[in-house]
Amino acid sequence: MAAFVSHDDLLDQLAGATFDRPPALVANAHITGLGVARALADHGVPVVAVDRTGEGVAPPSDAVDFAGAVTYPLDDPDGFRADVEAVVEAAGTDLVAFGCMDEWVHAFVDTEPDGVRLPFAGRDVIDAVLDKSSLYRVAEDLGVPYPETRWLDETSVEAAIEALGLPLIVKPARKREFEEAVGTNVVRVETEADFRDIVATAAEAGIEVLAQEEVPVARGADASLASYVPPSGVADTLGVVGTARMRNPRGFGTACVVERSHEPAIEERARAVLAATDYHGLSEAEFVYDRDRETYVLLDVNTRPWKWIDLPVTAGANLPMAAYAAVTDASYESSGVHDATWVSLADYLELLATDDGPADVLAPGDWRSFLARDFETRPDLTAAVYRPSDPGPAERLLRTAFGRREYYCSC
Repeated sequence: MAAFVSHDDLLDQLAGATFDRPPALVANAHITGLGVARALADHGVPVVAVDRTGEGVAPPSDAVDFAGAVTYPLDDPDGFRADVEAVVEAAGTDLVAFGCMDEWVHAFVDTEPDGVRLPFAGRDVIDAVLDKSSLYRVAEDLGVPYPETRWLDETSVEAAIEALGLPLIVKPARKREFEEAVGTNVVRVETEADFRDIVATAAEAGIEVLAQEEVPVARGADASLASYVPPSGVADTLGVVGTARMRNPRGFGTACVVERSHEPAIEERARAVLAATDYHGLSEAEFVYDRDRETYVLLDVNTRPWKWIDLPVTAGANLPMAAYAAVTDASYESSGVHDATWVSLADYLELLATDDGPADVLAPGDWRSFLARDFETRPDLTAAVYRPSDPGPAERLLRTAFGRREYYCSC
């Protein structure tokens, strides 16, 4: 575990260390970063976790060797670049970057810090995939279903309402800037007045937004292809389809129970999009099942790790390690993929405790394994934060949940 320290103290610590392989630079240092750190530490990769705050759950993990502050890239991109280059210089070796939220991915590709190896595609490709405006146009060209959408730089508010009806969904082309400005990355609007207000707010912040139909989603059926595509192309993809059985809150909330599933349509459509954009690296291609159309429709492609990154790792596909090996002298090969379940216990227990909570989808044996603390020996079950052999992150999560300070995002 590592105490989260100031930037200057982080540099001092790194200057006193020696490395026999390039460390991983994991940004940010919360649940997703924890999953990446654990996946890499299992293969002996040293991990440096950076963030704008020390409240994340990753630094207390035994998988993290060093943790400290860097300038938040949305506040000061040049400051971020300078901080990262100082980290590289102090470490005395190149670092391999793992951006765990969109703004950190953009920061690495946009500022191009010296000494940082990127195990994913470059700026133009990243922009084409992360930007929903271009992503949905790619889907249109490929015949990949996606929610009916209106581009508000081409369509008036009135025309969008006439085409899509109310309520409708407002989404940003690039979600992190929108989340900073509005407080969420998806807004459901029920009235024309609310629609105009959110469009005006986005315009003032210089953020492009799209209007989208409210898809009649089949709950518990939304699925994603979690994959690593090497530079050689999608034919060599290592991937797992995960179905989010439960979200908190229901509908568009954060995933809290995800199971490996078998959905050939998801794999085919996701790979088509990744191939068309020439993307390589880690990604999560998100689909929901449209009850009316009776098919999966594309929502998003995240060109980075995501909250349930530990599911494919547990299922036999260590995607972070595959990405790390592609840009270093390390090697990694999956021995095969099997079924597994990932649970965010804090989110799931909160959901079950609500007045209209859903029926439990875990098996009694799963709960017994969590309570007996022996689930780490099972190849088919894992938890987002809680591990008896690595208790620091769970303790941090509890302190944050019952304290006065919160981390700035759920992932």
